[in-house]
Amino acid sequence: FNYRMFMVYLDLSELDSVFDGRWLWSTTRRALARFRREHHMGDPSVPLDEAVRDLVADQTGRRPQGPIRLLTHLSYFGYCFNPVSFYYCFDSQERLETIVAEVNNTPWGEQHCYVLAAPDDKGAGEHKRYAPHKLMHVSPFMPMDVEYDWRFNTPDARLDVHMENARDGEKMFDATLSLERTEISGTALARVLVVYPLMTLRVMWGIHWQALRLWLKRIPVYDHPAKHKPLEGKH
Repeated sequence: FNYRMFMVYLDLSELDSVFDGRWLWSTTRRALARFRREHHMGDPSVPLDEAVRDLVADQTGRRPQGPIRLLTHLSYFGYCFNPVSFYYCFDSQERLETIVAEVNNTPWGEQHCYVLAAPDDKGAGEHKRYAPHKLMHVSPFMPMDVEYDWRFNTPDARLDVHMENARDGEKMFDATLSLERTEISGTALARVLVVYPLMTLRVMWGIHWQALRLWLKRIPVYDHPAKHKPLEGKH
C-alpha cells in the first residue's frame, strides 16, 4: 500500500522562531498546526535539543556538537500521533553522526528511543544502515523476535528511510519513506494544510485500516509482552 503524506523537518535550535508570523502554525500557542514539547522524549521542562544530546551522550559517550534536526508530525487540529520521529544529529562540520528513532505505539501509548550510532554500511551504498534490537512491542501482528534492518540517507533535497523486519531470515515487513524537501514558507505551509488536512488523523486511520485488513486475512496475532509478565506483590 502507498500513502501520500508530509512531515516537518525542523532544526531544534530554531523552534522558537521557525513559525514566526504564521498564525496557523506555532510552537508556543494554540494553532491549527502546533509543535508540542510534551509529545517527545524526556522531561518536558528540558529543551528538546538538550534532551536529545543528553540521551546520545548517555548511550554512546559522545555528545552531539552540531545541529539536531527533527523529522516528525506536529499536532494538527489538536491531535497528534507519530509512529516514529527521527532526530538527525550532526557534528560541528554538519556531518551526520547519529540518528535517534523515537518510536510510539498504539493503543498502549508507549515510547522508546533507539540511538543509532554505529552503522553497518555493508551493502547500503550511500545510505547508513543499522540493525538495532527490537525493544518495544509495536504491532499485534509483529512478534518481538524480529530483526530490524533500517537504512537512512543524509537529508538533503530528498530524505529516504527504509525499514525491514525479518524473522529467521524471512522478511515480514518492508516500508519506505521517501520525501522531497520544500522550503518552509507561508505558501508551502498553507498548501499542506489544504492538501493534507488532518494529517495525523489520517496516519491513525491508516494504521487501523491496515490492521483490520490483516485481521480479516487471519494473520497471527501476538500479545503485548507485558501481558505475560508475572504479577509482583508483597507477601
